[in-house]
Amino acid sequence: MSLSIPRLAGHALVEALIAQGVTDVFGVPGESYLAVLDGFHEHREQVRFIACRQEGGAAFMAEAQGKLTGRPGICFVTRGPGATNASIGLHTAFQDSTPMILFIGQVASDQRDREAFQELDYRQMFGPGTLGMAKWVGEVQDADRLPEYVARAFHTALQGRPGPVVLVLPEDMLTRATTAPVLPRVRAAEAAPTPAALVELRERLAAAQRPLLIAGGGGWTPQSTAALQRLAEAWQLPVGCAFRFQDLFDNAHPNYAGDVGIGINPKLAARVREADLILALGPRLGEMTTSGYTLLQAPRPQQQLIHIHAGPEELGRVYAADLMINASMGCAASALAELPPPDDIPWRDWTRRANADYLANRQPTPVSPLDMAEVVRQLATGLPAGTIFTNGAGNYSGWLHRFHAYTALHQHGRSQLAPTSGAMGYGLPAAVAAALIQQRWVVNIAGDGDFLMNGQELATATGYGAQRLISVVVDNGTYGTIRMHQEREYPGRVSGSDLFNPDFAALAQAYGWRAARVARTEDFEPALREALAHPEQPTLLHLKLDADVSTSRSTLSAIRAAAEQRRAGV
Repeated sequence: MSLSIPRLAGHALVEALIAQGVTDVFGVPGESYLAVLDGFHEHREQVRFIACRQEGGAAFMAEAQGKLTGRPGICFVTRGPGATNASIGLHTAFQDSTPMILFIGQVASDQRDREAFQELDYRQMFGPGTLGMAKWVGEVQDADRLPEYVARAFHTALQGRPGPVVLVLPEDMLTRATTAPVLPRVRAAEAAPTPAALVELRERLAAAQRPLLIAGGGGWTPQSTAALQRLAEAWQLPVGCAFRFQDLFDNAHPNYAGDVGIGINPKLAARVREADLILALGPRLGEMTTSGYTLLQAPRPQQQLIHIHAGPEELGRVYAADLMINASMGCAASALAELPPPDDIPWRDWTRRANADYLANRQPTPVSPLDMAEVVRQLATGLPAGTIFTNGAGNYSGWLHRFHAYTALHQHGRSQLAPTSGAMGYGLPAAVAAALIQQRWVVNIAGDGDFLMNGQELATATGYGAQRLISVVVDNGTYGTIRMHQEREYPGRVSGSDLFNPDFAALAQAYGWRAARVARTEDFEPALREALAHPEQPTLLHLKLDADVSTSRSTLSAIRAAAEQRRAGV
């Protein structure tokens, strides 16, 4: 279609997405944006609308798309209930620094401010005043300006600290005719470290005795993670990855020190405290990475701190660092990789011991009858390198984070999709999205409570022909993380954390998945082999775990006993 010919604004919106390289979008259809849906039909050979079963699942899929591609994930929902359901994915994208655009159908312009059917004010709901939902909320009143708004949304989502943007689309605006041309593909502007900052960084790093690099945050590319590895090798730096950013550095590399997050290796936690210099490359240094702001004391850490972040608003917000550098990850990592190391590096043994601690932490204590550490090991050995692993929130994720060695972004692409926001229900939709837009194997590990938050997206996987997809459901009949905290704070007083579960294998089969039940460690490998033998059909593996097996390090009975001893003053 010639762009000089009038067409519906809803069609122009789809054309604008195609110009930005979008090939897949996720959403739940609504009458508020029928003109856009018609645009997807018009351009169905170039872009696919994937209809999900709930807006929360759709938003999680778009967030996973943003992580996987480095470009904004795209989600469409209708007004009111649709937007509120999708807010969980928006919050996840914000805390994970993931580029994403949420398009919301809105009531017609002549009905605004009357509390029309499903009407909400999305600037109030998602705007900057909410401190953590969206980088920008725009509402398009003029059909001729729609391509301008779309381009701005892509710019805002990508630049600085990446994150989510909301564009609100009045229903009547979408049905107007426009001749506005679409704008060219957006490329994010990048910020580079200044020469003076690089000189000071090199001086501080060269003078250290026990440095530690912590990588995290958004905006990484294969080129920048490769540069990160060159920096670590040239300077012989130990590298830890911030909470749920474990695929920024090759976990099999001899410089890898482990993940700095929930359930941190106690020896790594001690090493963070003992370090005389922390080089934080990209992470916000939030609560989970800092163990409640204790590994690095806020606002002034005991360790010397060099903080490099793409968002200037983040620098100095929590930590008064010794050196703050506002730079995108691509520019920062490549510039640091070119810094010449000193002739004598005194911390070589410090780095070697950090890696030895990480390897020792991966040695599990055998558990019977079902050993989750062995399950994770068999997944790693049975699946090809670069398999994408997804999870939501819950104690079950600790086995994956502790025992799985993630590959780096520059090796096979993103291999870890997990919410730093701690959103339950993320893992299955993320896995479905990954299976639909990538050609790699995808494994979701979910707890029983986590899985049923978005279990209906099994239907989306079946309906759109997802392949090379496995979901492992760890069923212990409880909201395990909450039960753990209950036993720690109120031992023996269980309230509200028991679960009453369906037959997960039968449920999956009803959705058209293959399925198997596993109650013993020795039964897992044959079930996995069977799943791998049928890549054309998704498989769910229902693992029955004793409720007492709480974490990768402890049991509920041990946690309860320790709490009772503490209360008794023993």
